[in-house]
Amino acid sequence: MNVRKFYASNTRDALRQVRDALGEDAIILSNRQVMGGIEIMAVADRDVDSLAAAGVPTPPPRAPKMMAQPAPPPPRQERKAAPPPPPAAVGQETPLPDAVIKDIIKEIKFLRGMVEGQLAGFAWGDLQRRDPAKVEILRSLLAVGLSPTLSRQLLDRLPADSDFNKGLRWVKAALTHNLRVVSPEDDIVDRGGIYALVGPTGVGKTTTVAKLAARCTLKHGPSKVVMLTTDSYRIGAHEQLRIYGKILGVPVYAIKDESDFQLTLSDLRHKHLVLIDTVGMSQRDRRVAEQIEMLSGNGRKVRRLLLLSATSQGSTLEEVARTYESSAFPDSEMAGCILTKIDEAVSIGNVLDVIIRHRLLLHFVTNGQRVPEDMHLPNAHYLIDRAFKMAQAVTPFTLQEAEYPLAMAAGEGYGDREMVRG
Repeated sequence: MNVRKFYASNTRDALRQVRDALGEDAIILSNRQVMGGIEIMAVADRDVDSLAAAGVPTPPPRAPKMMAQPAPPPPRQERKAAPPPPPAAVGQETPLPDAVIKDIIKEIKFLRGMVEGQLAGFAWGDLQRRDPAKVEILRSLLAVGLSPTLSRQLLDRLPADSDFNKGLRWVKAALTHNLRVVSPEDDIVDRGGIYALVGPTGVGKTTTVAKLAARCTLKHGPSKVVMLTTDSYRIGAHEQLRIYGKILGVPVYAIKDESDFQLTLSDLRHKHLVLIDTVGMSQRDRRVAEQIEMLSGNGRKVRRLLLLSATSQGSTLEEVARTYESSAFPDSEMAGCILTKIDEAVSIGNVLDVIIRHRLLLHFVTNGQRVPEDMHLPNAHYLIDRAFKMAQAVTPFTLQEAEYPLAMAAGEGYGDREMVRG
């Protein structure tokens, strides 16, 4: 048994080695590609019988004169492709990239807006056919500045078979009923207590504190009222309040921190009315929560009065109300609100809408800078009537006929809480 291996760079050279070593009758047992060339295993013709006796499988019959015709080159081996990545485990999903998720969310919002707009258009057209008087009332409510959410709730409660004039009178009466205003006997100047005036920058907190102090001075004397300020950020804010205090004969204290605040409140426990002028800041500022926490007064109830400017947009007022009406601090309750700058506003419907929907108690209305003349107790009937009269002016922001369905569709999203009471 004489099996031999031959190596060469190509098949022709390997066969030449076989022929030179074993003769032209040599039998090829195998050939394969190896690194660097070709490997051939061969045996001489005379050794075939000994291979069979040893149990080696007998090669197929050889063709005569095998070496006369060169053997064909071995088949070319193809490179194996890289195996595919293993599948995810059962029950697990491959997470999508953040960019893909954002694109999907954007598309969903776009499609939702299209569907809502079309549905609102269908509903508007159907309402025009079924109840044209209700459509005219809805136009009036939106022109006043009321939100689609509140307008929708009013229309849902509108008595059946109401014409335009009767329906509009009912709507005004419903708004007047739901606008909570303080009664003259519940005036905070007469009741007394500790009140912190809060709200965004520029709503008139300092001037309003001075107006309240002046009203209390006229009724109860300067010894019954005191003013505090926590505003150490604005240049001259403390001095402005001190000037008012000097004119009224009312003491003014500057508060540095929470411990100073608690000590000052303890010293002023015998005062009839304590008014606190707070730092104006954006409703999105994280310091709002810190400010409310500082106003939690160590056993003495500090009531917050939220100042809402009539010149602000409805969406801004909504965000302000949601931020400041937080009930997370039980020692600093929301006593209600004060409506400011109605003399500067073109429309007051949006701010009345926010007050009604959040069920805030309206304590005062201010309409100028004079102290204390430009501050009044609210009259719900007067405010609602004024809002409708102011809506008669046509501005570039007045909706056109085709835009009302879109406005109604955009008004979704204030929640399903019932805001109109019978």
